[in-house]
Amino acid sequence: MYGMQGHDLGRDPGPAPAPGPGADDVEECVSELRDALAAHGITLPSVGIELPAFAARPRLPLVALGNCNVDTARRLAAVLRTAWRGEAQP
Repeated sequence: MYGMQGHDLGRDPGPAPAPGPGADDVEECVSELRDALAAHGITLPSVGIELPAFAARPRLPLVALGNCNVDTARRLAAVLRTAWRGEAQP
């Protein structure tokens, strides 16, 4: 009984969940995000991988955006507003 896992109650747990994105995928995403931000003169030094998220099952890696100062947040909002307006027009 000691070796029994919580989900092992004599029922079929069903198919295993598909593996989520791996570390390489998340690292590539973080790199792309940093490059896109830099193209607009925005630096978020704390952008990175949320490592504790790799412990989740199913694995769900997260990108940590972290904190930024008010000036950076305003510049980011301005870039996003401009991009949104550009997409909204036919």
